[in-house]
Amino acid sequence: MAKDTKERILTAALEMFSQKGYEGTNIRELSASLGLVKSGIYKHFESKEAIWNVLLDRMIAYYGERFGSPEHLPPVPDSPEDFVSTTMRMVNLTIRDEQIVKTRKVLTLEQYRDERARDLATKHFLTGLTEMFTRIFSGMMEKGMIRRDDPEMLAFAYTAPISALIHLCDREPEKTEDAIRKIEAFSRHFVATYGVK
Repeated sequence: MAKDTKERILTAALEMFSQKGYEGTNIRELSASLGLVKSGIYKHFESKEAIWNVLLDRMIAYYGERFGSPEHLPPVPDSPEDFVSTTMRMVNLTIRDEQIVKTRKVLTLEQYRDERARDLATKHFLTGLTEMFTRIFSGMMEKGMIRRDDPEMLAFAYTAPISALIHLCDREPEKTEDAIRKIEAFSRHFVATYGVK
């Protein structure tokens, strides 16, 4: 029962933090949303900061398990179509997985307040994606699928517009399907432009 309550607290906290930010969320509202008194929260967490830190740890683990860590990188594609499919699988996960969407919103809101959130936002929105696709493009060059170039610059050029469109989906969910179509068209254009004929 205690474990269930702790999970409920973390789920509700992620929801509130993603909507109101850390400063805009208070323990009284959080406990009321769960039908608890404040002491019910403090039985499981010593402070709002403790909840925040557990959530950040969980965000790292959750994202990492799906594709965002060195241990969970996608394989180097075997064909241009495989590359597009890999990209779209990752995009669909990051756009449609509610936990990842809420995490991205929390990091976007809190990156200016909290140093740890800032570092995670930089990693998940920029450097981690660049590192991941640098490895993918290096492997594709080794397989002779794309022409030789600076793989890090290719990764940056590839991920920046995709990341921008993913953030657009967070701000304007009604544009999600159009953004997904644009990402797929961009992915195909990219491999057609850099692919070895």
